[in-house]
Amino acid sequence: MLGRTYDSQVCSIARALELVGERWSLLIVRDALFAGVTRFTDFQHNLGIATNVLQARLDAFVEAGLMERREVAGSAAQREYVLTDKGRDLAPTLVALTAWGDRWAAPGEPPILYEHAGCGAAVSTTTTCTTHGPVPADEVAVAIGPGMPAEYLAARRPRRDASGG
Repeated sequence: MLGRTYDSQVCSIARALELVGERWSLLIVRDALFAGVTRFTDFQHNLGIATNVLQARLDAFVEAGLMERREVAGSAAQREYVLTDKGRDLAPTLVALTAWGDRWAAPGEPPILYEHAGCGAAVSTTTTCTTHGPVPADEVAVAIGPGMPAEYLAARRPRRDASGG
């Protein structure tokens, strides 16, 4: 069983998984983003998730700044959970994950299509080079970024042999 944090990983994917990598998390975000769900009871009804698990996920999202908890107008006892900019920024991730699922995990045709609300054209995500445009996955390389900790780099430098080479 994986732990809740990936402290040994120097990777933004690992950091992201700490926030949205638990079971149900992306489905909650999906419903908030694309179905406009904001109320606890609607999340619970749509997903069939246990109430204690749903409350834990929503509390974690609020704590992480992905959602804000607000009182429902006219009902101090009811609250809604509204995505912040940080939460809404997961939209391209969900569109990309859906495309992968449609290709590799769906039993038939795609059950959901994403469209531009303004014109109805299909929406997709692509990996693009700022110079050359779309890039196939096998042409994506990694490079050390400015946020790489110096101690991580120092521990991974190749050692020279005794001859100096």
